Amino acid sequence: MTRRSIRLAAALGVVGTLAGATVAQASGPAGPAAKHVLLISVDGLHQSDLTWYIQRHPQSALARLVGGGVQYAHARTTTPSDSFPGMTAQLTGGGPGTTGVYYDDTYNHALLPAGTTDCKGAKPGAEVDLTEDLDRNKASIDAGQGLTGLPGSILRMTEQPQNLLDPGKLPVDPKTCKPVAPHSYLQVNTVFEVARKAGLRTAWSDKHAAYDILSGPSGTGIQDLFAPEINSNAPGYPAGGDWTTDNKATEQYDHYKTQAVLNEIDGYDHSRAHKVGTPAVFGLNFQSVSTAQKLPTSEGLKGGYQSRGVPGPLLRKNLDFVNGEVGALVQEIQAKHLGSSTTVILSAKHGQSPTDPAALNRVDDGPLLDGLNAAWKKLHPKAGDLVAHSVDDDGMLLWLNDRSQAATDFAKKYLLAQSGKGTDINGKPKAFSRGGLSTVYAGADAARYFGVKAGDARVPDLFGIARYGVVYTGGTKKIAEHGGAHADDLDVPLVISGARTPSGVRKAQPVRTAQIAPTILALLGLDPNALQAVQREHTEALPVR
Repeated sequence: MTRRSIRLAAALGVVGTLAGATVAQASGPAGPAAKHVLLISVDGLHQSDLTWYIQRHPQSALARLVGGGVQYAHARTTTPSDSFPGMTAQLTGGGPGTTGVYYDDTYNHALLPAGTTDCKGAKPGAEVDLTEDLDRNKASIDAGQGLTGLPGSILRMTEQPQNLLDPGKLPVDPKTCKPVAPHSYLQVNTVFEVARKAGLRTAWSDKHAAYDILSGPSGTGIQDLFAPEINSNAPGYPAGGDWTTDNKATEQYDHYKTQAVLNEIDGYDHSRAHKVGTPAVFGLNFQSVSTAQKLPTSEGLKGGYQSRGVPGPLLRKNLDFVNGEVGALVQEIQAKHLGSSTTVILSAKHGQSPTDPAALNRVDDGPLLDGLNAAWKKLHPKAGDLVAHSVDDDGMLLWLNDRSQAATDFAKKYLLAQSGKGTDINGKPKAFSRGGLSTVYAGADAARYFGVKAGDARVPDLFGIARYGVVYTGGTKKIAEHGGAHADDLDVPLVISGARTPSGVRKAQPVRTAQIAPTILALLGLDPNALQAVQREHTEALPVR
């Protein structure tokens, strides 16, 4: 066997050095094209978490995966560091300014509100919600398909996610007066669409039916999209809680997706009902690291970090869980004799902040925005609210009804003048100033920050980068968030292991997760320039050799 043909075998059996020499010359994949690329996103996982784990578990599946491939020690995801821009970047090659996707819940000044049926003369400006709120039935893990025997029967969730969305909840295109589906909202094509055009099979598993967006503008990119609703009711766990409110529940939810991908590795669709062949491009996201980082406690264990960058008990337990799930996927690849033709890519849509519990300051954004609207109305008595829509996690994104530079400057000045008290990790009062913000981009500055023209219909009118440790939330139910631009939000792992990769290589140069998209196509022997975002941003494939 050649060295390349035994990469995943090595990942299962022999740990390569993690301090191996970095190849100075950037170069792409070598040898015959891979036949399969499995992409795994471990949401919330930091590069530091991966390093911490494999140092303490040198024989783990994660350590073997890293040792059998190429590790990019300085990879960064998108800003904002949210799931939707993070995942669309990995599968298009472009950031928010190119994809038009800034968050999972945004605003578009050119579309009409959901439910609009008479578009003539209707006032534009609409929320674009890509969350569980779009489901026909968001209380059910099958999003409204109507399965019996849930949640155990969830692998029979085979209805196209497009059909599980309520069209009455979608924004409306003023030109056609028809609802805009998530896949139609994406401005560029995806890896899945390029693969389909080449006659290759595609599959993906994620957390909302709205991940239909990854099928791309054609709506046909993903042949087998399995998207059980993570924010649905979780039977057997505390009443009223969804699959994210208990880490054990999130692990159970994640395992359903692992089983779906195991079925695909075996050559079936995710339900194991139809023999269709192993996909060329497929994968899944894991959500349980994220909940282990966010929850103050779960299963009697403290969540988050016990000190700066050191995982606490719940997160350590969950890293073991994810290690087992990844190991099961790699083992199945080997068992089906696909190791010589499969490349595994492991990364994350986003990180999570703060990793230092002492830095946490939970700030209620409600009074800040109410105060901003009141201050604006005081100066403009005939005006309505200034804020049309907001998304505030550990960053602040505002879309305004008045988009003039005067209005955006007013909002920036007002927020930076605010002070008050939030709550620390122990729920005790903690002072904040400048609205909890370190840097604010408003109006034309916000557009420039994201590389779009001023007045773009999708770009936030104000993007605020929170001070380290600030999480915008009322109450004390979470101790971390993502969406901002701190290192804790952005610094994610990126590992490529298997076919067409060397082993034991650690690359120190900065890379972006958007480079995953052209790399997938290069590994499969397809043209990365078939991706529109790659053309616009000149996104390069990752240096592999």
